[in-house]
Amino acid sequence: MTAPDMERLQLTPAVADALAALGWTADDARVRDAAPTAARGHSLIVLAPPAAAYAAPALAGLVSRLASEGGRALLIGPVPELAEWGSLAHALSRTSALRVQTAHGVARAARRLRSESLDLLVASPAATSTLLHRGALKAAGLTAVVMAGPERWEGLDALDVLMNDLPRESQRIVIASDLALATQLGERYARRALIVGVPPAESRPAAPVGPVRTVGVAWERRASALADLLEVLDPVSLTVWTADRSRHAAIASALPGGDSAIRVVTHEVPAAAVVVAFDPPDIERLRLLIAAGDVVLLVPPGTEKWTADVAEPRRPLRLPGLADAAESAAAGRRAAVARAIEAGGNDGALLALAPLLERYEPSSIAAALYGLWSGAPSGGPAPAPLPVPAAAVEASGTAKVWVGLGRNDGATPNDLVAVLTKEVRVPKERIGRIEMRDGYMLVELPAADAERIAESLSGREIRRKRVVARLDRTSGNSRERTGPAGTRRGPPGMGGKRRERP
Repeated sequence: MTAPDMERLQLTPAVADALAALGWTADDARVRDAAPTAARGHSLIVLAPPAAAYAAPALAGLVSRLASEGGRALLIGPVPELAEWGSLAHALSRTSALRVQTAHGVARAARRLRSESLDLLVASPAATSTLLHRGALKAAGLTAVVMAGPERWEGLDALDVLMNDLPRESQRIVIASDLALATQLGERYARRALIVGVPPAESRPAAPVGPVRTVGVAWERRASALADLLEVLDPVSLTVWTADRSRHAAIASALPGGDSAIRVVTHEVPAAAVVVAFDPPDIERLRLLIAAGDVVLLVPPGTEKWTADVAEPRRPLRLPGLADAAESAAAGRRAAVARAIEAGGNDGALLALAPLLERYEPSSIAAALYGLWSGAPSGGPAPAPLPVPAAAVEASGTAKVWVGLGRNDGATPNDLVAVLTKEVRVPKERIGRIEMRDGYMLVELPAADAERIAESLSGREIRRKRVVARLDRTSGNSRERTGPAGTRRGPPGMGGKRRERP
């Protein structure tokens, strides 16, 4: 980009160069609208296909602002795409002095947050909730919050807690593919935000276009899937289209080198026997791809709805390489089971299963246990029971734990008790009174272990929703608190906002 372009976009030279290296130009509408808005610190809503690549102009503006003015920003992204968002943040800030981290766990992020050695944190909703709960991440110290792909999150509870204490002047950026959800989040948290990427109100919704073939593939396996695709289709010529250039090196490594019939492009799409959309395209781009050749769409997790909205008819395509990977993972699990059988020492487990062996076929029991085991978040055994000493309970009494699940989610106290006893391994007699509300529950637990139980409960699934749990620090039965300057705030996690906020 030229110097006048940078001045017009209000980007620092280093960030402008990084954005240009990804394939963006000052003539692009998203760059013209999103980059300077974010750079000035204004709130912004970007409507785009479900991929991190489309957020580059908005993030470039934010990175320029942080590099120029200082401050700390948080980007919350979906778990399967966290590496994608982290890679984009690093690419845009690589030549600046910004300190960026993608939090695949919370230990290192917590240490860096406490030591003030982190400027931009990329984290999942669950990690954000944990960091808030532990006090390492403080909403009051954030200059900006980026809500990336919220329609693909497992729940918005972490956002409710965060935004409740976010300073009024902090910047809010929403990057979403779901217009209804983006509008809802804008009304709640980012009023008066500039909206980029919304079609004119008078235009009719575009009908899906096709035909296309689709390949379901993990985000991190997209490049390697191209080699499998090339082997299966064996096209005379192949064009791979990407929304930006961030993955061009990985794509080049996956495909045969020196073949002039294979091209990787970002803007113009030359005619080819097969055209692969590496990133999810919008309808207008998909029309251009279809005009260039037979289209194959890579469909990572979370993009299925978008693909169904833009493409019709669709024909799934199975890649042997992906099936082989799944079979390899299954074989690894079988080997682990075989080693456990051969090692012995399963007398306790057999004793626990004895009543079931009298009622069901052993193969049915084994299949059910395998499903529970392979579907567990950690892929390992259930956690050990949390110790709840009776003496500590008598000395300290009980404490209330707030659980972000209520009547509106179709939940009952029995659902909570089942998870506490079976998964968190809290003895049933230690679970006290449960207060049911529309959006949350309060459960009485031994004070000595309430915080540890809340941490173990957070992230578990109840009624198909991943819940957030934390120690309820309000006093008495009152569910309102008085904040600074006499403002009123709701309970943690309820999305209550100071009334004077926009």
